Amino acid sequence: MTAPSDPQAPQPQTAVAENPSLAQLRAEAMQWGRKPRRFGGWYVTEHMVRAMRAYGWTIVIGALGQPVLYLLGMAVGLAALIDAPITDRGQQVDYLVFVAPALLMTAAIAVASEEFTYPVMAGFKWRRYFYGFSASPIASAQIAAGVVAGAAARMVVTVVLYYLFLWLFGAVPDPATGWLSIFAGLAAGLAFGIPVMAYAASIEDDKGQFALVQRFIFMPMFLFSGTFYPLSELPGWLQWIGWISPLWHATELGRAATYGNGVPPMLAVHVAYLLVLALGGWFLGRHYFERRLGR
Repeated sequence: MTAPSDPQAPQPQTAVAENPSLAQLRAEAMQWGRKPRRFGGWYVTEHMVRAMRAYGWTIVIGALGQPVLYLLGMAVGLAALIDAPITDRGQQVDYLVFVAPALLMTAAIAVASEEFTYPVMAGFKWRRYFYGFSASPIASAQIAAGVVAGAAARMVVTVVLYYLFLWLFGAVPDPATGWLSIFAGLAAGLAFGIPVMAYAASIEDDKGQFALVQRFIFMPMFLFSGTFYPLSELPGWLQWIGWISPLWHATELGRAATYGNGVPPMLAVHVAYLLVLALGGWFLGRHYFERRLGR
């Protein structure tokens, strides 16, 4: 038989830990939630980058093989058949030099078309991990920002490797400023990809919409944005495709960086257009993320 406890004796400290008050629980929860709330976007970015390991070899082979195949085709194949140089903004350049910046921008946009479509649909519908993020202190806008940052990380790897191959193939006559085409490529990918992310977040079911984006937006943009010849060579009724295309605006910036003779006359227009597309897509995408995750 145990002795009765003395009511005057001090209670052990563990009693408070075993029976915390509501205020203590709330304070502890707030403490644990501060870090995810502050760095939630980076946590989502980390998840997106780690998820790319599932198709990591595809990323590596695409980042290395695509520039080699394209540049060999242009330098050894098509460029060998075109003896006359291309005249661009009053300057004559070799055909490979002319095409190379457009190929770099296209590579960034191709990455955007992959990372901002099916992975976004998977986060909302198939794997639904966006809802898991949303159940934590991470905000919906941070989830959208993490998706953008994760895709941008892959774009950076792609455009840097692509630029190195351009330099090795002698397609960068002015390396002192040519490296700026890397930033033009990243801007092209974000200007195209973030609006696509907003569209992907707005649809409930995949009924072939992304295939239509590839066929009727990406491919016409690739073919009619001054990629293989100056935009002015197209008939007037087709030139508008280039004018509204982020690929053409970014390509003009890339060409000015790699072989341009000074600041392009439409520098502000090109930069502003890419920013408007990216920012407009961001605000629209954040709206759809908040609407769907807030249900």
